[in-house]
Amino acid sequence: MISGVSVAGATASIALKLTIVGCPAADTIERDVREAAASVSGISSVDVDVSIMTRAERDALTDKLRGGRAKTVQFGPDSLTRIYAVTSGKGGVGKSTLTANLGVALAATGLRVGIVDADVFGFSIPGILGIAGATPTQVNDMILPPLAHDVKVISIGMFVPSTSSGQAADRVVSWRGPMLHRTIQQFLTDVYFGDLDVLLLDLPPGTGDIAISIGQLLPQAEIIVVTTPQPAAAEVAERSALVARQTGQKVIGVIENMAGLAQPDGSVLDIFGSGGGADAASRLSTAEEPVSVLAAIPISIALREGGDAGLPIVISHPDDPAARAISALAGQLAVRGRGLAGRKLGFTVT
Repeated sequence: MISGVSVAGATASIALKLTIVGCPAADTIERDVREAAASVSGISSVDVDVSIMTRAERDALTDKLRGGRAKTVQFGPDSLTRIYAVTSGKGGVGKSTLTANLGVALAATGLRVGIVDADVFGFSIPGILGIAGATPTQVNDMILPPLAHDVKVISIGMFVPSTSSGQAADRVVSWRGPMLHRTIQQFLTDVYFGDLDVLLLDLPPGTGDIAISIGQLLPQAEIIVVTTPQPAAAEVAERSALVARQTGQKVIGVIENMAGLAQPDGSVLDIFGSGGGADAASRLSTAEEPVSVLAAIPISIALREGGDAGLPIVISHPDDPAARAISALAGQLAVRGRGLAGRKLGFTVT
């Protein structure tokens, strides 16, 4: 998008080409360009000449980004990206909050991270990450996702307009199965994430259409089950993992959220009971596929407040017990690396 840069004395002149007329990110892009140029030693003023790409330039850009490949699901069987589908059997267990914070924590380790908000009916990832009003940039039939805390994010909430009242709560999606499948397929096909180390999918609760679509489109995804310590919640959470196994996906672990509230005297109040995460992991374990409790996240007021304010706790309160637990989980996942076994590496022998 930068077609030319020249410097005369202390003035930098930059030619910036936006992808489309009325680009929703135009102001942000121009501001970032100005700030980047002004940060260079010796530059005291910046002139930015903004124009629009021609159709040929847009075609060349999309072809370059896709590497000359035909449009297809970006994270196919040969992809080296680690894909984690975060799921639960029921709503209200904090799955989206954990997904958003885990993504930011993984990005803080230096990994390239993307999040797909696959909870089409109950989308909340943009709000939790503080980009509720963000709009993706479209280049021909390619969608470039917004960035939040170094994480690339896509959600149906970025495409659903507000009603006349203008309230986010009025933005509802009421679709049947085929529309849901096409939406998820488009997120994985038309949205250009680039070369990611980790892709997180925030799945809706339960065992419905989207879970089945993810199993069909991304059979190599690994499943992380979120539950509260309550035994009844853990039993329901197991069902989402069992559906994933039916499509060939691997269950790698359980996160127990809301695992007690620390008291001033050092004791822990188990508001939602205890042991549900361990029980779910034990029942999901098999000889071929052992499942462990990956993390126990304590109840945290700061975690809830961060989700409401759009500022993840791993950034705003990194020393909070919940933030430390999430960051420790990110550390576990970050060192797993990207598997190479059975993958095509693109080498040829001549």
